[in-house]
Amino acid sequence: MTQGRPTRGVVASLWERDAEIAAATEAVDLLCADPGSPGSLLVFSGEAGIGKTALLAQVRRMSEGRCTVWSARGGATVTSVPFNVVRQLLQPALLTLSPGEARDYLGGWYDIAGPALGIAEPGEGQADPQGVCEGLVVAVRRLAEIQWPLVLLIDDAHWADQESLRWLAAFAERLDDLSVFVVVAHRQGEAAPESAHFLQRIGAAARPSSTLRAFTPDAAAGLTRATLGEQADAPFCREVWAVTGGNPYETVELLAKVQDSGLQPVETSAAELRALNKSARGLGLVARLEGLGIKATRLAWAAAILGTRISLALAARLAGLSKEEAEHYAQVLRTARILTAAGDTAQATGDGLTGDGELEFVHPLIADAVYESIPIATRTAFHGVAAAEVTRTGLGAAAASRHLLEVHPDDDPELVEQMRVAAREHLAVGAPDAARRCLERALEEPPLPEVQARVLYELGCATLLTSPATTIGHLRDALATPGLEGDTRVDAVCRLSQALVHNGELEEAVRAVDAEAERLPVGPARLRLTAMHYMWEGIHAGEEDSPGRSRSLATLAGPLTGRDNSERALLILRAYDAMNRGENAEEVVELCDRSLVNGSLAPGLGWTDTEWGFELLVMLGASYTFADRLDRAQSLFTGALRAYQAAGWSGGHLALAQAFVGFVHRRRGRLSEAEGYLREALRLADRVGRGLPMHWDAACMLIDTLLARGHVDQALEVADRYSFAPPYPSTVVMPDVHSVRGRLLIEAGRVKEGVNELEAAEKAAAARGRHNTIMAPWAGDLARALAKDDPGRAASLAADARAQAERFGTDTAIGEALRCAAALETGQRSVTLYAQAAAYLEASPCAYEHAVARVDYGIAARSVPELTRGLTLARSCGADGVVARAEEVLATGRGLR
Repeated sequence: MTQGRPTRGVVASLWERDAEIAAATEAVDLLCADPGSPGSLLVFSGEAGIGKTALLAQVRRMSEGRCTVWSARGGATVTSVPFNVVRQLLQPALLTLSPGEARDYLGGWYDIAGPALGIAEPGEGQADPQGVCEGLVVAVRRLAEIQWPLVLLIDDAHWADQESLRWLAAFAERLDDLSVFVVVAHRQGEAAPESAHFLQRIGAAARPSSTLRAFTPDAAAGLTRATLGEQADAPFCREVWAVTGGNPYETVELLAKVQDSGLQPVETSAAELRALNKSARGLGLVARLEGLGIKATRLAWAAAILGTRISLALAARLAGLSKEEAEHYAQVLRTARILTAAGDTAQATGDGLTGDGELEFVHPLIADAVYESIPIATRTAFHGVAAAEVTRTGLGAAAASRHLLEVHPDDDPELVEQMRVAAREHLAVGAPDAARRCLERALEEPPLPEVQARVLYELGCATLLTSPATTIGHLRDALATPGLEGDTRVDAVCRLSQALVHNGELEEAVRAVDAEAERLPVGPARLRLTAMHYMWEGIHAGEEDSPGRSRSLATLAGPLTGRDNSERALLILRAYDAMNRGENAEEVVELCDRSLVNGSLAPGLGWTDTEWGFELLVMLGASYTFADRLDRAQSLFTGALRAYQAAGWSGGHLALAQAFVGFVHRRRGRLSEAEGYLREALRLADRVGRGLPMHWDAACMLIDTLLARGHVDQALEVADRYSFAPPYPSTVVMPDVHSVRGRLLIEAGRVKEGVNELEAAEKAAAARGRHNTIMAPWAGDLARALAKDDPGRAASLAADARAQAERFGTDTAIGEALRCAAALETGQRSVTLYAQAAAYLEASPCAYEHAVARVDYGIAARSVPELTRGLTLARSCGADGVVARAEEVLATGRGLR
C-alpha cells in the first residue's frame, strides 16, 4: 500500500525465524542430496500477519534453481470451490502434459482423479470421495517422481477447500516413502470445523510444526533501526512495537509508511505512529483505497469477489472497465501495494500486467478488508455478474455455483436448476459437500412446489456416502413433501432404509420399507420393498427365530425364476437365510445360482450399482463361502475388489471387499495371504473412521485367521485395538463374533471367560435359529472346553453339531463335526473318527481344516506318514501353530510308528 518499500523489508519479516529457516534449509538440502530420502513436512501456524507467507517466500527463494517448486493458496471467498488448492498446485505440471501423456502417467487413476483435476471428463453417477482422494495422492506421487526434487508450498491452508485438505492430510501421512518437501501455512483457530480436523492431521504428520510468535521489543527495535537508520531512538522503537503488537506484517508496513512520510524516527514523532498504522488495515485501508478513485476501487472490489488467481480480464468485466482501463488501474493498485502479480505476493515488484495476467492481493488481511468494505447489495450484484460471466465462458454450473451461493434468494427457478446441475457436476468429481451446499442453497430460493421434493431427494442422495444421519432427515422430508412418486419414491425409501442401517437404526429401516410397501399394489415396486425388508432382517444380529418368516420367504422365493432384480434379490435372501439356518447346502447353492445371469451378476445388481447396495451381494458371497463353494465366492468378491478399484471407491466399500477376499483365502487355507488382505482392509477402514460395522467384520476375520495361524498374541493385539468385545453391533458379524471371541479367550488361557462367551453364542444361535456350524463354530470349541469337567454335556453338544452338520451336508461341516467327536473319544474309536474327519476334509476346499485333521489323525494313530502329511499341509497353509505341534511330536517320537 505504500510506495518505495525496500527489498530488505521482505527479509525483515524473517527476523527471529532462525529455527524455522534452519529446519527448511535442512529439509531442502536433504531432498536435493538423495532421491531416496523420506519426504518431509513443515507446518507454520499463527495469527494473521505473523510472517507465514514471508517464510514460504524464503523457502521458495532457497529452493529455486535447485528444485521444482509448486505453490498454492487458499482464499476466504473460494473455500467452496472443490479441489481449488490441489489444482493450483498441479497446474504447472498439468499444463505441460497432453491428454495422452497424462493418462500414461496416471494409469488407472486417470479416470478417477482426472475429473477432480479438470483434465478428464467425469463419468456418470457419484464418485467416491475417498477414492478420488486416493487417486489424487497417487497422481501427485507419480508427478513428484518425475519432477524430483519437488517442493510444495501451500499458504492460507485454513481457507483451503475441504477436498484439497482431505487430499493433503492423506498425502502428508504417506511421505515416508516419497522424497518431496511440503510446507503448509495456516492461521490457528480460523478454519471451519470440518477443515480443522484435516489441519490437525496435517499438523500431527509435520516434523516440526511451528507456532510463530510476534516480534519481541528487541527485534522490533532492531528492525526499526535496520530500516530507518541507527538514529531511531529507543522511545520511538518501543512505540513501533507497541502500536503493531510485534506483528511482523504490520511492523514492516508501518516502517515503510514512516519512510514514505519522511517522519523522523525520534520520540517526538512517536505519537504519529498510531495514525499511520491505521491506514494499513480496516477503515484506514478503505479510506486509502477510496482515495485512489472509483475505478480503482471497483477493480479492487472485483478482485476481492474473485478471490485468488484473479483474472484481470474477468475482473475488468465485473468492474465495467475496458482492457486499457483495467491495466492502468491494476498498476495503480500495485503501486499502492494492494494488488500484485499472482505468485509474486511476497516480492511485490512494480512490473506491469497484460490483459491476460493474474492478480493476487498483497496480503489476505487486505483482501478481507476490501471484501468487507463492499456494500452488501453491491457485493451480491458482483457475485451475480460473476456467475453470469463464468457461465457465459462455458466453464459450467459448478464453476458458477460459488458465486450463486452468495446471491440472495429470490424465487428464481432458473437458479434452482443451475444449482441442481452444479450439484450433479460436483458429485461426479467426488465433491459431495460442495453438492450439498448447492442443493441447500437451492432450497433457500425456494424451488417451485413441484420441484421441492426432488431437490430434497437429491440432497439426501448427495449425503448418503458421507453423512447417513443427514441423509435420513432429507429423505424423510422428501417423502413427506408432495411430488415424489413412482420409482423415485421407492428409491428414496430404499435409500432411507440404507441410511438408517448405516446409522445403527436397523429396526427403523425395516419399519420404513414396510410402511411404504403397504401403500403399493402388488407389483415390481412392492416386491423390491419386500426384498429390502427381508434383507435388513437378515443382517439383524438381534433377530429372534421366526420359522414363519423363513417359511414365508421360502414360499415367496420358491417359484421365482430370477426374471428381474427384485426376484434375484429374493433368491439371494432365501439362500442366505437357508445357509444361516443350516439347511441343505446344495439347495443353498442352487438358489444362489438362480440369482445370477449366465453365472454373472445381472445388470443393475453390480457392486457399484446403488439401487440395492452392497449388503445383498455380501449375502450372496457369504452363502457361497459357508456352503463350500469357495471358487464362486472368490470370483464374486474379487470382482467386487476390481469394480471398486476401477470406480475409485477406496473407502468402506473397498475395505469390505478386501476383507471378504481375505476371508475366502482364510477358508481355503491360504492363511498368510488372508492376513495380508485383512490387515489392508482394516487400514482402509481406519481411513474412513473408527468403530464402524466394517471394522467388526474385518477384525473378526483377522482374529480368526491369526488364531488359525497360531498367533494368539497378535490376535489379542487386534482385539484390543478394535475393542473386539461386548457390546456387539446390531448387524451380523461374519464369522460369528461370539464364537471367535470365545476361541480367542480360551487360546489366551482365559478359559472360564471363553466358555461364557461360547455359551452366549449357543444362546444367540438358538434365539435366531441359526445352526450353520461353520459360520458359527461355537459348538466344537465349547464341547472341547467342557470335555473334562462336564463330559456328558460335551458329548451332547458334539452330537447335536454332527446332526446339524449332516443336515447341512458340506464336507467341511461334517469333517469338523467328526473331528470334534474324535477329540471327546479315546482309543480306536477316536482314531476311526479322526480318520473319517480327515477323509471328509480332504474332499473339502478348506486346506487348513484338512491339515489340522490330518495332524490330529497322525497323532491319534501314532502314524509318522500321516503326521508328516499333515505337517506338509500345515506349512503350505502358513499354520505356524499346527506346524509347531506336529514338529514337536515328530521330534520327541512319543510312541510314533
